[in-house]
Amino acid sequence: MLYVVGRKVCGIAVLNNIMYVVCDESSIISTYSANTLSPISEDIHVERMTYPCDVAVCRHDRQLYVLTVSGCIYRVSTQVPSQYEQWLTVQSNGFVTAISVTSRRVLVTSDPRSLHQYNTTDRQLLRVVQLPQFVRVLYHAVETTRETFIIGHSGTAQSVGQHAVSKRCSFSLYYNIL
Repeated sequence: MLYVVGRKVCGIAVLNNIMYVVCDESSIISTYSANTLSPISEDIHVERMTYPCDVAVCRHDRQLYVLTVSGCIYRVSTQVPSQYEQWLTVQSNGFVTAISVTSRRVLVTSDPRSLHQYNTTDRQLLRVVQLPQFVRVLYHAVETTRETFIIGHSGTAQSVGQHAVSKRCSFSLYYNIL
C-alpha cells in the first residue's frame, strides 16, 4: 500500500493525475503523483490562507477551490507558476464543512443543514438549499448533472443515529435568493 505521511489531511482533489492535498493548519497545497504518491513539483503556498478544511478542483477552468474553516474560499490556479485569490466568503449562519465543484458552480456544505451554491463565473450566490430537520450533521455534498444533490449526512427520518447518503431534488428544497 502506498501512502503519504504528514499532517492531518483535510482535503484531496485530483486533476490530470496530479493529486492536490490540503492539511489542517497549513497554507500549503502539496502536490503528488496520483499513481505513485510521490511528490512531483513545488508545493503551492497560499499566503494568508489558514485552516483549510477541504479542496475541490474544476476540470473546466483548471482551478482549485480551497475552503477554510472561517468560510473563505481561495481560488488557486493549477498552472505553474500558480496564482491565487481569496475568491469569496461563504454567507452562512453556521460553520462550513466541505466544498465540491461542477463546471459552473461551487457547492459548500454548511451546518446547520444547508447547501450554498455559487456561480463560478460571477461569484453570485445562486441558492441556499435547506435540508430537513432530521438531518443532524451534514458531511459532504455534490451536485449531479441533473441539478440534484447527493449528500452524506447523519440523521434520517427513521433514526437520528443513522448515517446515510441521500439524493435531494433541487427544485423542491431550495430557497432561491435571486
